[in-house]
Amino acid sequence: MRHSPSSRAARRRLKRREATAGILFILPTLVIFAVFKFFPIAGAGAMSLTRYRLNGDITWLGAENYTRLFSDPHFWKSLGVTVSYVLIFVPLIIVVSLAGALLLNKLVRFTGTFRAVLFVPYLSSFVMAGIIWSWIFDMDGPLNAALGGLGLGPVPFLSGNQLLVLAGLALVSVWKGFGYSMLVFLAGLKAQPAEVHEAARLDGASSWQAFRHVTLPLLKPVMFFVLVIETIIGFQVFDTIYVMTGGGPGRASHSLIYFLYDEGFKFLDFGYAAAIGIVLFVIVLVLSLVQRRLVEGKETK
Repeated sequence: MRHSPSSRAARRRLKRREATAGILFILPTLVIFAVFKFFPIAGAGAMSLTRYRLNGDITWLGAENYTRLFSDPHFWKSLGVTVSYVLIFVPLIIVVSLAGALLLNKLVRFTGTFRAVLFVPYLSSFVMAGIIWSWIFDMDGPLNAALGGLGLGPVPFLSGNQLLVLAGLALVSVWKGFGYSMLVFLAGLKAQPAEVHEAARLDGASSWQAFRHVTLPLLKPVMFFVLVIETIIGFQVFDTIYVMTGGGPGRASHSLIYFLYDEGFKFLDFGYAAAIGIVLFVIVLVLSLVQRRLVEGKETK
């Protein structure tokens, strides 16, 4: 059945109006992203190619800041610290968040109350959390007092070896931030069709088998989202380190963001600090793309 030229023109006008309406709806978001995301990234990229001073003196350096950065042992040390922290923090917060979501999903009564209680740490400030946990981890703090009562002696949580310090910092960040990912996982669990779980039970699947072969596969998109978000948060760790260790002891917790802070706000080398930020941006972007490819590859198998 052929359509008349007038009807085809009417459909084209309708599509144009729909496209215009869609653009108008997303325009505010695009403007916000451009002002607060894209332009700052472009500005940081341009600044990283210069020697930028507070008095407005700008000297073009080209790739000199990047050449200096990749030959700087402090950069590689900070990168190693950040990667080590992320490898501790990300698996831990995913496990804790998923466990909390599974617990809330099983509850029948007082779900809202428990959800609010578990979400409270997320609403607190990193500074307050750092101060409280610094007291808890102190050599004379309550945790070491309890360990001393068990005959385990005081443990230098924030002044010992690097692994112990990073584990302590990761624990604080998990306590502070798991509430958000927990709610994301809980939303994913609530969205799963009950018929699939009922079929698994009728087939005789145990709780572990149902979780492994039904719940987890259905949570893959949510897991990818949480993995990317928490990886980005892990690479951007600063507040907890600033409050609790100041990058020490002996640069044991001197992360990339702390390195950027030192170069930019202590030594006022803004071009070099911008180069650190751009490299960190590229690292996080590449990791996010790799994680996405791995998740999509597993889904297609």
